[in-house]
Amino acid sequence: MELGQATETARFAETALPHLDAAYNLARWLTRDPGDAADVVQEAMLRALKFFGGFRGGNGKSWLLAIVRNTAFDWMKANRPAEIARFVPGGTGEDEHDIENIAFEGDDPEAALIRAGDRRQLDGLIEALPLEFRECLVLRELEELSYKEIAAVIGVPIGTVMSRLARARQLMQRGWLKEETR
Repeated sequence: MELGQATETARFAETALPHLDAAYNLARWLTRDPGDAADVVQEAMLRALKFFGGFRGGNGKSWLLAIVRNTAFDWMKANRPAEIARFVPGGTGEDEHDIENIAFEGDDPEAALIRAGDRRQLDGLIEALPLEFRECLVLRELEELSYKEIAAVIGVPIGTVMSRLARARQLMQRGWLKEETR
């Protein structure tokens, strides 16, 4: 390997690898399947490496998540065209969270079970969101991107990001209240 290529590979690793968990998280929420998400992230990382020469600095996380999003949409167009075409829910991914990931130090078993139930309910509500709202909510609330960064990742104006987030939060609130009254 040439010195320049080694330097470029090291720069890629420094820019992209710290955001691998965020890439997988976004892919999992978009595809709703852990295995499909892993495939999407692998393809996205290959694309990112291939086109890394065009990266001019800036926010590496936003850059990588934009590639993951585009790769996920390409994958969904090929594998789930009805879902991507209409932005409707329909995946069957299983939740990988367990009580150990949710329990807090000092929780008794009952509190841990309640918290686990709440987490499953919340995850279900996120999964039920239409894709355009789900991706904005995940990027903002789980990946903590700014509105400007989200706009860059998904290629829409900041106002659209804000309205999608507001709509997603409304749908989540209605869903939560509906579940609570059951």
